[in-house]
Amino acid sequence: MNFQHRVAVIGGGSFGTVLANIVAHNGFPVRLWLRDQALAEEMRQTRVNSRYVPGLDLHADLEIVTDLSLCISNADTVIFSVPSKAFRGLLEHAKAYINPQQYLVTTAKGIEPDNFLLMSQVLEVYFPDNPIGVISGPNLAKEVAAKHLTGTVIASDNEALRQQVQDILQCHFFRVYASNDRYGTELGGALKNIYAIAAGLSAAMGMGENTRSMLLTRSLAEMSRLAVHMGANPMTFLGLAGVGDLIVTCMSPLSRNYRVGYALGQGKGLDEAIAELGEVAEGVNTLALVKKKADQLQINMPLVDGLYALVYQGADVSTVAQSLMTRDQNSDVEFVLKRS
Repeated sequence: MNFQHRVAVIGGGSFGTVLANIVAHNGFPVRLWLRDQALAEEMRQTRVNSRYVPGLDLHADLEIVTDLSLCISNADTVIFSVPSKAFRGLLEHAKAYINPQQYLVTTAKGIEPDNFLLMSQVLEVYFPDNPIGVISGPNLAKEVAAKHLTGTVIASDNEALRQQVQDILQCHFFRVYASNDRYGTELGGALKNIYAIAAGLSAAMGMGENTRSMLLTRSLAEMSRLAVHMGANPMTFLGLAGVGDLIVTCMSPLSRNYRVGYALGQGKGLDEAIAELGEVAEGVNTLALVKKKADQLQINMPLVDGLYALVYQGADVSTVAQSLMTRDQNSDVEFVLKRS
């Protein structure tokens, strides 16, 4: 067994479980923390996470725990893989066990409403002295569990952190690429959920491949336009965390955001769409936050404007669909053609 690094993965959902299992297969000591004691005990007995990734056999050396202190205290890398809505509450519990030498990494894709904070920025609030990183990309957990070839990005301004995460996670089916643009990488992961709603909408209305292609590329333009204004590197959006994540989210009918858009395209209201889904899709909340931020910064985001009118203001779906791509910048590729 390789004792170079010790890893803690916080969150036993699908992606956290998959990542922890990869670390174990790579020969590093790893603990996976779950809040649910019954599920943790079942996983210890059966070596399967039946709730989130039932088809994945868990490595014998993957230690499953419910004691947060035990999970974190001996680790040199701590990966937080919990939903964004639970993120700050978890950090309140974890802060007593974190030391400044530990590498802290988040996989959560969301924006905290009050101050438009990404999860790595929330980590910075609690742990300003720790090196911080972000894992993001086109990473459907069930496909990673099935060992489909997958690429992801570890973004951090700390080179040692980037190298360590590559060491513990890279394997023959999971390729880990490095970036120093943490903000752009993370913002891309949050913004793409909005455009999956638009993709579902266009599919429900029978729009063709030409329309889908245009929708994806104009979505990428909008994402990068806002992100660069807020300090991101535009080149980040040409990579896995930008266009890669956008494609997989907008092309997957299994995506919650896509399904909300599809229901809206069928003429259903937001409440009905959410009731069918059983929960609010992340993109619905992100849409309201991004609309507010774009208005404040005076950033032109016609897709966001159209979707907001549909989702929150009850606009007619046919009218919105026709207007989604009519009010836009006149340049094809952002940041190439100078605007007059």
